[in-house]
Amino acid sequence: MQDDTEDPVSDSTITPPSVIGGHQTFASVTDKISAIALAKRTRTGWFIGAGISFLLTMLLLYTIGYLVLTGIGIWGNNIPVGWAFDIINFVWWIGIGHAGTLISAILLLLRQQWRTSINRFAEAMTLFAVASAGLFPLLHTGRPWLAYWLFPYPNTMGVWPQFRSPLIWDVFAVSTYATVSALFWFIGLIPDLATLRDRARRRTAKIIYGILAMGWRGSARHWHRYETAYLLLAGLATPLVVSVHTVVSFDFAVGIIPGWHTTVFPPYFVAGAIYSGFAMVMTLAIPLRKFYGLEDFITMRHLRNMSKIMLATGLIVGYGYMIETFTAWYSASTFEEFMIRNRMTGPYAPLYWLLILCNILIPQILWSKKARGNVLLLFVVSIIVNIGMWLERFIIIVTSLHRDFLPSSWAMYRPTFWDFSMFLGTIGLFLSLLFLFIRFLPMISIFEIRTILPQAEVHEAGD
Repeated sequence: MQDDTEDPVSDSTITPPSVIGGHQTFASVTDKISAIALAKRTRTGWFIGAGISFLLTMLLLYTIGYLVLTGIGIWGNNIPVGWAFDIINFVWWIGIGHAGTLISAILLLLRQQWRTSINRFAEAMTLFAVASAGLFPLLHTGRPWLAYWLFPYPNTMGVWPQFRSPLIWDVFAVSTYATVSALFWFIGLIPDLATLRDRARRRTAKIIYGILAMGWRGSARHWHRYETAYLLLAGLATPLVVSVHTVVSFDFAVGIIPGWHTTVFPPYFVAGAIYSGFAMVMTLAIPLRKFYGLEDFITMRHLRNMSKIMLATGLIVGYGYMIETFTAWYSASTFEEFMIRNRMTGPYAPLYWLLILCNILIPQILWSKKARGNVLLLFVVSIIVNIGMWLERFIIIVTSLHRDFLPSSWAMYRPTFWDFSMFLGTIGLFLSLLFLFIRFLPMISIFEIRTILPQAEVHEAGD
């Protein structure tokens, strides 16, 4: 029979003298993180940020309503640019969601303890990014109320999805990714939800956190089952990091359009997804640690490690750009050569060189140890990378489509107000969900921080 005695890590009343950084104890870790979710008064800054995000979300709902009533003709899509802002933003949001799974699953399996301070909100960021991404292909079909046709259910008419369609591949890949990520995130929350249940003073909060904690009592049996499930989900989620964006890259690579039909896309897209994902994690982590005084948990070591991963994946992305250009020249294909020349000198050339600046040149500053220690500089670089990765998707999609094989069908793509309102609206949805998350749930894993306290040392002095 397994022991049902209480585990001291899950008992918030025990305060051993273990420290992190010389001044954090078990009790102070629990108090500081749980106080954010259990605070009676919400900060004014939270209301301002949540209010702006809510307004953008209302813009999204208005855009969707007008789109459903009018049709996708309100967007700037045309012939030959049939895929435009909707697929650009879909790929961008899916890429942002990659860092959460990478931090949570792969770094957990590799026993990288520095992940414990950032994995919780990175996982939440993954879910919110996938929710924002899913809106674009759903609405682009023109009839979102018939989206269930994409699932392989026993249709009475005998009509099954076309499994050779990349749209079906996306449905399976993204839905699997979202399901595993949600399970991984929720199971990781259970011990902390029990902590909030035990520390909450309002009856409503006790009931809600108690239901979500699913009867957690911190017994040895609970911990054994928890760790088994957590590791199994980590093992399932690890191949998803590679497979999901690989499938997204197949949306393009299986086509015959110049600039798309290339085998470099799967690794190139995965590296770009991790690149933009870590950039977004850093974009969120730096303001959060400042606003809530979490410098003792999200330390300079975390920011340095994330900047190194950004530098490494950024170099892989730069290598992908070089291979694209080399392949176009080496192929001796007139169409491929024209596509590259059009990107570099055509009507969208300023955007191409801007993405090279944002994704390749500016991040090279991260080679400097001094730059990796400058919080403001890291914040600026992370925003620049996010912009650059969005421009990359724009260039890949639009420049390959607007001038295809027949000059008679060439046309320029110009996004309309509704393209921008849809994009800004999904940013509002993402931020609204994030604001609700950091207000009502622990944004940092309490039990994981406390687990590593006895052997933790914060490396503030160097890399």
